[in-house]
Amino acid sequence: MNARILPALLIGLIASACTAQQDGNALTDNAPSNGARAGRVALNERLNDDITNSRRTGITRAVEIASPAIVGINVTEIRSYTDPLDDMFNDPFFERYFGRRHPRTYRQEVRGLGSGFLISADGYIITNDHVAGRASKIVVTTMGGRQYEAKIIGSDPTTDVALLKIDGEKLPYLKLGRSNDVMVGEWVIALGNPFGLFDINSKPTVTVGVVSNTDVDLSPQDNRVYRGMIQTDAAISSGNSGGPLLNALGEVIGMNTVIYSTAQGSAGAGSIGIGFAVPVDRVKTVTDELRKAGGIDRDFWTGMQVQQLDARLARYLGLTNDSGVVVVEIIQNSPAHKAGLQPGDVITSINGEPIRNDDDAFMAIAESRVGATLALTITRNGASRDLSLTLERRPRR
Repeated sequence: MNARILPALLIGLIASACTAQQDGNALTDNAPSNGARAGRVALNERLNDDITNSRRTGITRAVEIASPAIVGINVTEIRSYTDPLDDMFNDPFFERYFGRRHPRTYRQEVRGLGSGFLISADGYIITNDHVAGRASKIVVTTMGGRQYEAKIIGSDPTTDVALLKIDGEKLPYLKLGRSNDVMVGEWVIALGNPFGLFDINSKPTVTVGVVSNTDVDLSPQDNRVYRGMIQTDAAISSGNSGGPLLNALGEVIGMNTVIYSTAQGSAGAGSIGIGFAVPVDRVKTVTDELRKAGGIDRDFWTGMQVQQLDARLARYLGLTNDSGVVVVEIIQNSPAHKAGLQPGDVITSINGEPIRNDDDAFMAIAESRVGATLALTITRNGASRDLSLTLERRPRR
């Protein structure tokens, strides 16, 4: 069962570390045979044992191989905003004295930084959407200080993954591993650009820790879905966002993206040993689609509004427990209406995943695409039934 963490602490967004290889441009690896998987696990265990035996260990070797493929990312973003005073003076009370004011829109240049890592010899780079997804200009710095202007191939805000491209050839790059066999307690390495330190000497910062937990679901943040995350105590801080997390084999097992922090200063949030990485299996799936199509079509709608079930509402509906979400509104001719949903229905499962609250419902649906069909289990008048809801493109107003 997935672990669930509720955000009791201030959450800063972050990331780090990985592996390098010299040939091939594929973003995914073929699934290994059972023998190959057993061999990888045995090798990983030997490298973990070797870590404490000498100064030159599996960690130092992995860092030596991976470092040339880590990049620092500096972005420029243009943000628009409206003067809040204009909104205030448009209140009918103030209009009586000052007249109606037309809202003024201002544009502001905002600079930010993050981390990334090369995944092909011809310059494809993975980072977070929250690092570069809305940037108007992206400058990538490689180890040694060489700078490139990067373009966005595609970005997916929902999973917080972005794919960039720089012009180059024979560049060092990291090997994408697998996250389905990550072991709790195994050593991991984070490399990246915390607080912009990469810009000072053009070398990534290295931190080491272990896998603290796996398959962790976080509550949605800014409409982003963080499911099945890898938790680590390797120190990651502001500026590490988009960097890779490596195992002792030097393979990328995740992209560090979220941290919990007790405080955040003007320079960003620091590590308290609780960080989370997007599993590399999800990263590979998303980047493959971004490379082919330049984006993922998530502009769908359901046409329903739901509310979290509570004890009072459960009693009113004659239910024995308060797990699930209740449908409170259905729009005529919407996907929900066509699926046969009705106000008062309680959704208890989506695509086989138990729905306990509205966060569960949001995460179960948010990663879908236009045209996807959701398998719903609902309770209506005390009886359980199954329905199918096909997501349609959001209508234009």
